Amino acid sequence: MTDWQARVAKLYDGGFRPMVIGGKWCAAQSGEVMEARNPADGGLLATVPKGGAEDIDAAVAAARAAFEGPWAKFTPFERQALLLRIAERFEAEWETLCLSDTLDMGMPIQRTLANSRRVLGMLRYYAGQAVAIHGETIPNSFPGEIYSSTVREPVGVVGAIIPWNAPIAGSIWKIGPALATGCTVVLKPSEEASLTVLLIAKLMQEAGLPDGVLNIVTGHGSDAGAALAAHPGVDKIVFTGSTATGQAIARAATGNLKRVALELGGKSPVIVCRDADIDKAVPVAAMSVFANSGQICIAGSRLFVAREIHDEFVRRVAEYAAGLRLGHGIHEETEIGPIISARQAERIGGYLEAGRREGAEVMTGGAAPEGAAFENGHFYKPTVFAGVTDEMTIAREEIFGPVISALPFDTLDEVVERANATPYGLAAGVFSTHLGTAHQLAHRIKAGSVWVNMYHAIDPAVPFGGVKMSGYGREGGREHVEEYLDTKAIWINAE
Repeated sequence: MTDWQARVAKLYDGGFRPMVIGGKWCAAQSGEVMEARNPADGGLLATVPKGGAEDIDAAVAAARAAFEGPWAKFTPFERQALLLRIAERFEAEWETLCLSDTLDMGMPIQRTLANSRRVLGMLRYYAGQAVAIHGETIPNSFPGEIYSSTVREPVGVVGAIIPWNAPIAGSIWKIGPALATGCTVVLKPSEEASLTVLLIAKLMQEAGLPDGVLNIVTGHGSDAGAALAAHPGVDKIVFTGSTATGQAIARAATGNLKRVALELGGKSPVIVCRDADIDKAVPVAAMSVFANSGQICIAGSRLFVAREIHDEFVRRVAEYAAGLRLGHGIHEETEIGPIISARQAERIGGYLEAGRREGAEVMTGGAAPEGAAFENGHFYKPTVFAGVTDEMTIAREEIFGPVISALPFDTLDEVVERANATPYGLAAGVFSTHLGTAHQLAHRIKAGSVWVNMYHAIDPAVPFGGVKMSGYGREGGREHVEEYLDTKAIWINAE
């Protein structure tokens, strides 16, 4: 038994893990629970409350009371100090947080551990932003001695709904700017991965977060999530997840015209030009999809390769994919972990069948792995399809699994048109050793982020988000903090 395996039983033993509302750890008012199971082996980790609309009501009331009560008295310096203490608690418990994520949603432990710089960096970045919020003094043309200025004020109660594919980072991307600006939060994690979010709330309590500032309601999206999106006591809703759910949330938010920020799905293109450095591009292009078993919104799942190098490049990507080590995320050698659930695995299987049926060629993968190590889990081998055309289902729809569709192209104008011929616009990758080509493609691709000769780079100071059906609003950077603030104009007659 490895050290990581020895920690598992200490962290989750199949018992009940309550949610937190108003600083109190509690069950759902209905008394119902949900099971949290390890996607790698099906084992029961814990049970959590199956919250509903009545729990959302209680959480929103607690968040409102905190927003209008003790939390409103916190100065920018005190909010900064709190965020820095939270970062310290996270750093001290980082391995435990990572173990929780790996058990709950399958991401290999080597990948969760590697996220420390990003997550701790986010907390410390938002801590810096807490003391950098300011308004302006604005000269006006109104007759008389009239003074005009602005102040920035917190939006209020924020409802946050996050997916299961990155609970630690996903939570902090919602909570961090809210705490920095003085907002309060009701957060609903995915029913597929709630345990780490509850652990995050515990660590924040230990760091001194006042009661009611962060409330966690676990439950299904159709119940608790829908109630949160439509709740008249919520001033802003932030959501990361599928485009279809994002559309439903936007519709629900019209009741009180709450502010909405959506980070949704993608079908991101990766463009490999004929002058690309193939040795460097192959592993990056492969892992743009295979990281987190393809369960990532920015996955570069449409691989456009210049015809002159197409066959060699795709063959090498397939060879790279075939060499990746699948297994339980708890093993340090694992590079590709499980799929989150049987339902998602079945969905991926349907796309693999569609690819074959529509004439694509499986270069590698295309099936679940065999062997006792995979018996009770949900796994798929990293898959590379060649002979794909733009009209095929696997080239048009977001699979959210470890599947690459390779497509040849002849000219830059052609690949730009084809890359943009999608309702999505979240991310893109470009590989070229020619600076002019890289600049041209980066400017012409319709996406919220474009990486050149790299992929997956995300920094707290740099905005991230989508265009078109990939959503609106930004996470990261000053723009992110601004979205949690209202602007009030103040006029004073000095005469």
